[in-house]
Amino acid sequence: MRQTLAQPTAGFLNTDWNPRDIPSGTATRNVVLRTADGAATGGSLYTPAGGSRTVVCVMHPREFMACHYLIPDIVGAGYAAWSQSPRSVGNDLRLEHELALHDVAAGLAFLRSQGFERIVLLGNSGGAGLYAFYVQQSSLPGSERIARTPGGRPTQLAELDMPTVDGLVFVGPHPGQGALLMNCIDPSVSDEGNALSVDASLDPLNPDNGYRGREGTRYAPAFIERYRAAQRARVERLDALARELIAARLAARKRIKDMGDAAPVADRRMAAHTPIINVWRTDADLRCFDLSLDPSERRFGSLWGSDPFASNYGAVGFARQCTPESWLSTWSGLSSNATLEKTAAALVQPTLVVEYTGDQACFPGDVRRIVEAIASSDKQHLRVRGDHHGRALSPGEEPGRLAAGRHLADWLRQTFPR
Repeated sequence: MRQTLAQPTAGFLNTDWNPRDIPSGTATRNVVLRTADGAATGGSLYTPAGGSRTVVCVMHPREFMACHYLIPDIVGAGYAAWSQSPRSVGNDLRLEHELALHDVAAGLAFLRSQGFERIVLLGNSGGAGLYAFYVQQSSLPGSERIARTPGGRPTQLAELDMPTVDGLVFVGPHPGQGALLMNCIDPSVSDEGNALSVDASLDPLNPDNGYRGREGTRYAPAFIERYRAAQRARVERLDALARELIAARLAARKRIKDMGDAAPVADRRMAAHTPIINVWRTDADLRCFDLSLDPSERRFGSLWGSDPFASNYGAVGFARQCTPESWLSTWSGLSSNATLEKTAAALVQPTLVVEYTGDQACFPGDVRRIVEAIASSDKQHLRVRGDHHGRALSPGEEPGRLAAGRHLADWLRQTFPR
């Protein structure tokens, strides 16, 4: 079914290759894997007729990409494609990026065992942050890898077999899920326990602050400066809340360890409990409403829709429900390790970056900074008309994902000749 421009653009819509299919003669194999830390993961391997020594991997930390729209282009160019599923598909509750690296490592170890000589990682959207983080950590001796998640869990990365990779592709990359949320979290929430609480002086949808809907929204520099500072302050408060919740659980566990059977029942409850943080109103990036900020070919609104009241106050959105650990590791722009700002300097492999000119999540300034920070001396940055999922910006226009696929095929042939 053809998607219309009026439909929401977030979620799993970037995974479909419809109306295309994989090339005739492609061998498809579904694989179930167990990670070094005992979690279940798996993937789908697409091998072109005639085989390939090079495999291109596609993965997102929380989305299912077995039918990613670039897989037909990869296989059509004569390369194998590996689409891997994370341990927590569609679920942010327990997503800690340090542990997700075990998923990546299990997939790459499997591919090496199958005889692939060259591995290319393709990070689309949030997959860019995950794969860049993997490359950074895999390039380090075990003793120098991150030992604990931001929430304090042992990562077991020091002893993890982390196969190295030969190339990188980023398509519609944002600077990391925490960095993304830092820009779109609504700082006008005055009470974290009340989703409707509003500090009018920071409300991005208040006409007094410059909001005029899709035709005339303009925010003054002074308001933008206050807004950005307040966004950081809200993330700081949420970080503090997450750490307090973790500390309370760990303190209860310590009392149980010290007191044994004499420990009160309340401590046993606290020690076993995993609290859930509801993070309301996370769809309020000023650039989505004031299109003069970091201008591009994007439309008014965000990935979640064109009505900012519905998308910002609704039940669905980034980071809506998290454990304290997943908040700190994935969604905190201050605590997360999986940001391109922290990892791009370790990326020395040949790299292709494809930017969509109408992207409502990956803005031109962000992509430019990502490209500049990548350490590789062999990097290309291409711009293609399309929205975040590579769909057409205008009716009747070729979807940008098709042009992105052609660019990807050309780059693969030039960089990794068969």
